[in-house]
Amino acid sequence: MIVLGIESSCDETGVALVESGAAPVPRLLAHALHSQVEMHQAYGGVVPELASRDHIRRVLPLARQVLAEAQRGLGEVDVVAYTRGPGLAGALLVGAGVACALGAALGKPVLGVHHLEGHLLSPFLSADPPQFPFIALLVSGGHTQLMQVDGVGDYRMLGETIDDAAGEAFDKSAKLLGLGYPGGPALAKLALQGDPAAFKLPRPLLHSGNLDFSFAGLKTAVLTQVNKLGGELAARRADLAASTEAAIVDVLVKKSMAALERGGATRIVVAGGVGANQRLRAQLDAACAKRGVRVHYPELALCTDNGAMIALAGAMRLQAGVQAATRSYAFDVKPRWPLEEITAAAEVLS
Repeated sequence: MIVLGIESSCDETGVALVESGAAPVPRLLAHALHSQVEMHQAYGGVVPELASRDHIRRVLPLARQVLAEAQRGLGEVDVVAYTRGPGLAGALLVGAGVACALGAALGKPVLGVHHLEGHLLSPFLSADPPQFPFIALLVSGGHTQLMQVDGVGDYRMLGETIDDAAGEAFDKSAKLLGLGYPGGPALAKLALQGDPAAFKLPRPLLHSGNLDFSFAGLKTAVLTQVNKLGGELAARRADLAASTEAAIVDVLVKKSMAALERGGATRIVVAGGVGANQRLRAQLDAACAKRGVRVHYPELALCTDNGAMIALAGAMRLQAGVQAATRSYAFDVKPRWPLEEITAAAEVLS
């Protein structure tokens, strides 16, 4: 079975082909991605209307590129999967509309996929794929969550952010430091030149006894330091960036280790854009090595939003029998869609 996946939830247009069969994990045949970062830089953030219009321009050329690289014809596609949510409503509608139009034209079923489930399962495309069950640290955009994952569609929330997520803390702190968009990668790059112990910043909820996260207070602490430094900020910017990154990573690692200890799990998966952060990977690797725990990450190219994770999630849901594709081409999108709403109950094939 060949699944074509389309991702258009925010500011990246992604298309991919995966093939599932006898192997336990579907195989990635080809993927292509267009990032809108350069377009949105002038505005300091994503402009939803511009994002939607750019998805319209990019999605079909990317689909042709992927089919050509995989040496497959459009008629060989068995299912078209697309991101149904969460994300920007207009951007989601572009991907959903194209996917359902393709499905209708080809007479092939379509499948709406949860964006965060795509991130959650993306490490299965890595050279070192995980095995169920595992603990998942999902750090993507406005989401920071710890989950118990027992199988495809079988997820239990252990803890989540109660205000700003880790990705938002990176981006908002970067803006306070006068760094460009996207802020998270810019802050991480600058932090390599700084001293992570230079500023004493809070580690919110580090000793709360639960697995929830809160990073709004850290952002406020960064603002306070910026104001205190005044004209000295330029000389201390790298140190403040490194201290900010260290505070975020310390919380993520400590909470992840607590989740592993509570559940007695021997594997942890890290997924989402913040999963590409090198300090996070280094500290998590060291902490897991001390406890004899396996840690799995997506390939760096698949940490950010991409079509491969959507095609994979669709294929894995179909392969596990927890959802059926549909030949009903009326579609809707879910800009706000909690991951815990996904259940293992199969949908009726239309």
